[in-house]
Amino acid sequence: MQTKPDTLLTRFAPTPSGYLHIGNAFSFVLTWLLARVQGGKIHLRIDDLDRQRYRIKYVEDIFKSLEWLGLDWDTGPQSPDEFEKEYAQIHFLPNYQSALTLLHTHTQLYACRCSRKKTQKEADAHGQYHRTCFDKKIPLDAPNTALRLYTPPENSLVQFKDLQKNQICTVDIQKTMKDFVVRGKNQLPAYQLTSLIDDLRMGINLIVRGEDLYDSTAAQVHLAGRVPVWHSFQKVDFLHHPLVTDAEGNKLSKSAGAISLKDWRKNKQNTEKIYLFFAERLALPPSSTLEELKAAFIANSTLIHQKNIS
Repeated sequence: MQTKPDTLLTRFAPTPSGYLHIGNAFSFVLTWLLARVQGGKIHLRIDDLDRQRYRIKYVEDIFKSLEWLGLDWDTGPQSPDEFEKEYAQIHFLPNYQSALTLLHTHTQLYACRCSRKKTQKEADAHGQYHRTCFDKKIPLDAPNTALRLYTPPENSLVQFKDLQKNQICTVDIQKTMKDFVVRGKNQLPAYQLTSLIDDLRMGINLIVRGEDLYDSTAAQVHLAGRVPVWHSFQKVDFLHHPLVTDAEGNKLSKSAGAISLKDWRKNKQNTEKIYLFFAERLALPPSSTLEELKAAFIANSTLIHQKNIS
């Protein structure tokens, strides 16, 4: 992406592991508003390496949902077919493998045979992985092993700028994502690594995501700090918005059967309802279309400049 260094660059980054829901839509719309009112650019990136849950119908749902919401983007695939041919993460496996090689050069990786159940059973006082396999010296290329990044206790504090809180946040990685996985047992790179490498490749400088990904942000910033050529990621701005929850206050999720945008699309009037709902969440005047919401967003200069979403 050739652009001025000071241009705002952000992305939509859905995963095709289920039908999208209203929480996903809120994140997309907020990302779009922040980019468009500031002359920024948006890239569509679909994180599809979780091939066990991947379905082409979920990829199709991403495009249908974005179209229904009226959202556009500047780079990335324009159709499911183009995504599969040019933009699926499988096409970028050499990038991720090079990243793993760099990590091995600059940091300490170790192989781990532990199952998720075993990891949870033997967790430390903070509920984190207990380094069960750290001293076993399992070969890094051993079958049925994941690769973990050793996170040294003496360098465990991670800092990043959070525009939602309007402050620099500090997270102790030992208490949140200790020795996190960078390559799964399936030999595919893990989310924390691929997300970082893709954002670096695209020059992303603003990441809008739900507050449930706060620990992932800390992990990715920590990861970037371990390799000199990735240090630019430490200057990225983040906005962790509050989650859209159900009537009981629980986080919406695909796996828990949250009402999908696919169901919302069955009634044309629901587009108006969804934007009225978003306007209320953003403490803006009633807005029943994307353009009305954008106008209200622009009129609220505090929201734009501080990007503080309540």
